Amino acid sequence: MLSRVTIRPVQASDGAELVRANLASIALHEPWVSPCRDHASFLGYLTRCDGERSMGFIAHERESGRIVGVVNLSEIVRGFFQSAYMGYYGTAGMNGRGLMSEAVSLVVTHAFHDLALHRVEANIQPANEPSRALVQRLGFRQEGFSPRYLKINGEWRDHERWAVLVDEWNG
Repeated sequence: MLSRVTIRPVQASDGAELVRANLASIALHEPWVSPCRDHASFLGYLTRCDGERSMGFIAHERESGRIVGVVNLSEIVRGFFQSAYMGYYGTAGMNGRGLMSEAVSLVVTHAFHDLALHRVEANIQPANEPSRALVQRLGFRQEGFSPRYLKINGEWRDHERWAVLVDEWNG
């Protein structure tokens, strides 16, 4: 079955469209994530996505071409670890249809098959039920709880650690 979603690495030409989508999605994103909402923060994000230690993927709905969301792989570690952290968020008007599940699945498959990673970890705030449900659907397992783990919107937030290994991945 052909995926309803396509993914590709973020590029400079995505800036205006992504900022517009993020501004329209503030109610959906708060308090979980604060993505780029102006050109300067987009350029910072683009710069961080160096293709080595950090990769950002823009997911588009195949039919409409609209941005579904963003999936990031960060702190990519090679050598004996072969691991990355994954973060993701959807955009307003595209949520509730399973499109982000498809986008995340495509990026995890890319991480395992094309990047030859062994492990992908997602850290999720406990009250973020949609995000927890997404990783559960995809076969991630909860590995632990980290109090005051990440600083989001100026506040240290608790997170659950969810992970999947290459030999567990069903894509």
